[in-house]
Amino acid sequence: MAARTTALEMDAEVAGSTSTSPDATPIDRARARARTGRPGMCVANLDRMSKIVDINVELVRQFGRASWEICGQQFCDLLHPSYQNKIGEQFDRLATGQKGRFDEPIIVLRPDDTTFASELTGIAVTGSAGMIEKIVVLFSPDHGQGDEQLARRQHLFTPMETRVLEGVAAGVSTVQLASALFLSRGGVEYHVAMLLRKLKVNNRPALVSKAYSMGIFRLGTWPPRVLPDFTV
Repeated sequence: MAARTTALEMDAEVAGSTSTSPDATPIDRARARARTGRPGMCVANLDRMSKIVDINVELVRQFGRASWEICGQQFCDLLHPSYQNKIGEQFDRLATGQKGRFDEPIIVLRPDDTTFASELTGIAVTGSAGMIEKIVVLFSPDHGQGDEQLARRQHLFTPMETRVLEGVAAGVSTVQLASALFLSRGGVEYHVAMLLRKLKVNNRPALVSKAYSMGIFRLGTWPPRVLPDFTV
């Protein structure tokens, strides 16, 4: 599938869509036009199920893949796992007309497992019949964010290390963890030491903070849960 819609054509669509969105203001329209015209801006058209339909040249360049390899995917599959649920919920609100646009921070995950931070704008495009026809998304790499701050999608932990990390993040004591995991206190401390070494930190509070900053935990859940992608 070719990337049929150019960035300039998408710009016109974005400007038109904000004018029919219930949340739109003149500032929204100006901001959308300005953002689309910025160098390095990635733009994509999605259907109402948030599947990628068309993309611009910059998005192809960022991912190093042909447009036909990217089109047809769910947009959320391009994001770090810790952001997928939250952004998916935002797309649902656009598709059902609950809101006209959103702006959310994201971490984009390239096919080679490198990442970049950005702010994603999603805008619902309303057709002549007043129904939501598509969603336009815009984002560009934030070169001020270091890729090393986010974990790549790889198996970092053994199943036992995952359970220990979740327990530490939930504030469970060594004695309680030992009882729950059928380990000795020394066994728990051994796994904690391995976790500290893997994440290159010196204590438990830093371990939990680093894990959250790397996107290892699923957002918005309690008790904390490590995303499956990071467990062997």
